[in-house]
Amino acid sequence: MNVKEANIIITGAGGAIGKELARLLVDKVNSITAIDINNDGLQALKETYPSIKSYLCDLTNNGEVKSILAKAFDNDARPNVLINNAGKIANAPLVNLLSKTSPEHSFESWDGTIRSNLYSTFNTSSYFAGHLIKKRKKGVIINISSISANGNIGQSAYSAAKAGIESLTKVWGKELGPWGIRTTAIAPGFFDTSSTREALSEDQLNTWRKSVPLKKLGHVDELVNAICFIIENEYYNGKILQLDGGLTL
Repeated sequence: MNVKEANIIITGAGGAIGKELARLLVDKVNSITAIDINNDGLQALKETYPSIKSYLCDLTNNGEVKSILAKAFDNDARPNVLINNAGKIANAPLVNLLSKTSPEHSFESWDGTIRSNLYSTFNTSSYFAGHLIKKRKKGVIINISSISANGNIGQSAYSAAKAGIESLTKVWGKELGPWGIRTTAIAPGFFDTSSTREALSEDQLNTWRKSVPLKKLGHVDELVNAICFIIENEYYNGKILQLDGGLTL
């Protein structure tokens, strides 16, 4: 598929990385549909890029996703690429003896993180693939994973969710491949984003840089390059693209 023919759905498009993906892809592709539960983020995106169609949706709610995907496929955009970018991070060890409340990992945090990452990916992918199969159209599912899928200390929920997403990527690569639907994942390492800079000090960022063989952080435009590669390479399927500067070697 030529990237100029791509009609892309981006989930989590109201967040920091989602908005950057939309900004960098909008002039490269045919159309973009943005989906998020963050109404302010979607409105800001829509104001800057009026051509982008946007839908407010709780991606963990299967019924809402079914309805929104039906609307997305009913409009003129005719989606053929899905980027599953939605999801939140939670940092907490399984047991924290220094906690002032409960030493055990919060179930609410676990449940919310699994739902926002894993449930959302399952919900959108199932209806996206279903619509393409019914219409006998080819397409691409690109799941945004993370190096945390390998198991990061203090990230039980997030690591489990991303590992689950990578497993689904391999399963769907086998299941959907015969229908002409490719499923892939990108596992970014340490990326320099606005949310990263808000959360970390410059000293912490420098520690990250030193841990990467290339001695630098990734940028969202490099993530976009990986997305374009996957869209255009018709033989890339069921694989996890490690985009981490060699961190996981």
